[in-house]
Amino acid sequence: MAAHRSAPAVLPPPLRGWLGLIAVLAALVVVALGVLYAGHSEPGTVDGWIQPTVDGAGPPWRSLALATDFLGEPVGAAALVVATVTGCLLLRQPRAAVLVVAGAGLTVGTTKLLKPLVGRTIHGADNLSYPSGHTAFLTALALVVALLATGRLGLGRTAGTVLVLWTALVAGAAMGWAQVALGAHYPTDVLGGWCTALAVVPATAWLVDRMADAGRQQRR
Repeated sequence: MAAHRSAPAVLPPPLRGWLGLIAVLAALVVVALGVLYAGHSEPGTVDGWIQPTVDGAGPPWRSLALATDFLGEPVGAAALVVATVTGCLLLRQPRAAVLVVAGAGLTVGTTKLLKPLVGRTIHGADNLSYPSGHTAFLTALALVVALLATGRLGLGRTAGTVLVLWTALVAGAAMGWAQVALGAHYPTDVLGGWCTALAVVPATAWLVDRMADAGRQQRR
């Protein structure tokens, strides 16, 4: 019994209702933006408002943008995942370790699936841009860490939801700024990537809990 209690849910029960609703709303935003910008190769109205103030950052901001962008590249992303999984295992949170891999993997996989379906491009027909995979990845990882912190701190619904959303916002804004500053994505691509993570990670966390609970029941 003690072993079972040492693996708490990765989606804290007090947050399930709110995060479930947020995940549905985020998925609707992803779909709506995808339909709106399907096949486009130019910035939209919102992009036109934001992009000129961010795009083309000079030193030292460009160096910061490149460093942030590296966290979403294969080597940087792999290092972050390994470090986060290691931290989860050291804290004896195996479900969280599974969620790191599954949540980040499914989030990035979703962006890769959506890009050819939407067909939005930037800087040429070969550069599919919607949604931003870099933004989705870092947001997903931040969400997992925030969910873990919420569970370990025993936060209630309001405090836990605020922590999760604030952490996701900071991570998404940081990577999103880097992507727009480097000219790799439109601002609405970034929003789509952020919302993709908000839609996928809570659903993945719920699934991880269900599968772990089912396995525990079978072992009894």
